[in-house]
Amino acid sequence: MSARVLPFDYVEGELRKKHFGIIGTVTPDGRSHTTAIVYGVSAPEVPLALYVLTEAGLKKTRNIRANPNVSFVITFPHHVLRFVPASCIQFQGRAEVLPGDDPDARAAFQRNQVLRVTLEQGASDPERAVFLKIAPDAKIFGYGLGMSLLELRRDIEAGPFVTTVPAERL
Repeated sequence: MSARVLPFDYVEGELRKKHFGIIGTVTPDGRSHTTAIVYGVSAPEVPLALYVLTEAGLKKTRNIRANPNVSFVITFPHHVLRFVPASCIQFQGRAEVLPGDDPDARAAFQRNQVLRVTLEQGASDPERAVFLKIAPDAKIFGYGLGMSLLELRRDIEAGPFVTTVPAERL
């Protein structure tokens, strides 16, 4: 079975519609750690990156300082037919810890009302507030995006997709 190929612009547009995801990090002893986060996306004319506002002392931040390899998942639940599995975008990448006053990260949080409120509340203590910058690998994967429920029902194996981030956006 081969995955469908979706255009990068479409997948990026879907990433921008959401602001909630799940990040996976690796602890110093090699165990996985996942946590739900709120994210903002970089401007369209610069390399693709997701930004997370968090605190310097939290486990995900400590994990990234020790090992920058991360995974990230954004789900697209079906709000009417809740029993149907959600579509998703998922990727692996690298993360770095940035100061809470990073201008690119702050700009990413200005693009949405929920993110602006998060920024106002979360960046109030500059001693603790940091951003995580997540740069995806060149291949982004997922399932079910761009397909109707009828299409998925007819051929569940047609659900996986892949997209490639253009070189100028890496």
